[in-house]
Amino acid sequence: MATYIIRRLIWAAVMLTIVSIITFAIFFLVPRLAGATPESLATRYVGRTATAEQVKIAAEKLGFNDPLVVQYGRFAKGIVAGADYDYGPGVEHCPAPCFGYSFLTRLPVWPDLLDRLPVTMSLAIGAAILWVLAGVATGVVSALRRGSFFDRAAMTIALGGVSLPIFFTGMVSLVIFSYGLGITAPGGSFTPFLDDPAAWAYSLILPWITLAFLYAAGYARLTRAGMLETMSEDYIRTARAKGLTERTVVLKHGLRAALTPILTIFGLDVGLLLGGAVLTESTYSLPGMGKYAIDAITNQDLPKVMGVVLFAAFFVVVANLIVDLLYAVVDPRVRLA
Repeated sequence: MATYIIRRLIWAAVMLTIVSIITFAIFFLVPRLAGATPESLATRYVGRTATAEQVKIAAEKLGFNDPLVVQYGRFAKGIVAGADYDYGPGVEHCPAPCFGYSFLTRLPVWPDLLDRLPVTMSLAIGAAILWVLAGVATGVVSALRRGSFFDRAAMTIALGGVSLPIFFTGMVSLVIFSYGLGITAPGGSFTPFLDDPAAWAYSLILPWITLAFLYAAGYARLTRAGMLETMSEDYIRTARAKGLTERTVVLKHGLRAALTPILTIFGLDVGLLLGGAVLTESTYSLPGMGKYAIDAITNQDLPKVMGVVLFAAFFVVVANLIVDLLYAVVDPRVRLA
């Protein structure tokens, strides 16, 4: 078991390194291959009103004329130890971990990400709890009552949940429950949990339900398929022959085996959402990571976009690491791997 954990930790560190290389390549190598020059890259940092001479000086100060290997080394060092950005008029320091420095706002990206993280975490974790409970429970009942009215109705609703885009269900929910009935918050506000837990939940209940409806539909279908396959296995019949209660057979033997693929996609889904639930946050005007990314793209603020990409990639890698470790709990066979 210890060897398995150590091996997964090593692979997580390797994957984070590869992610940083790919992220750097997307923002610096690919533009070069497409014909971009150091000066054209520097224009994203000095503003649109800069003269050609100012752009040239900024490109030299920012190191865009250096070999790409040197630039990546400086980029990786900034994440670990911080970086100084000499863009001509002055030198700006970005403390570690430096995920970039916005020359439009004259602020490091990392504090902005930390300010937005509580909103995104609140949205992602709250919705994740709802969709796992609702999706898995619905899938189990549908599998045990295959062909019943509940099964057909649940799978029909699940098909609708998977098919409808989040911006459509979000807008419809706002029109009905916020502006029509006045039951939920209209969006655009967020109260930290420690300030007022009731207001925190009130501001997020509709985004939670909307986001959970999308994911719970897929989890219900996946759980149903896994349970139908698992409940027909020989060891399930053996467990019943031993006189075990149906609840023990379903929960301990059937559901536990069917949870492996669900655990895999759960880790990926939560990891991606922690990097920013773009559509949900934009629909409800929540000041989280997703809306931060949209605003950065709109303003062509490249360091902010790059910071969000790195942050999201980090969460995906960490989520996959946690899923790998949980495999050993859900499936005993993994301990031998």
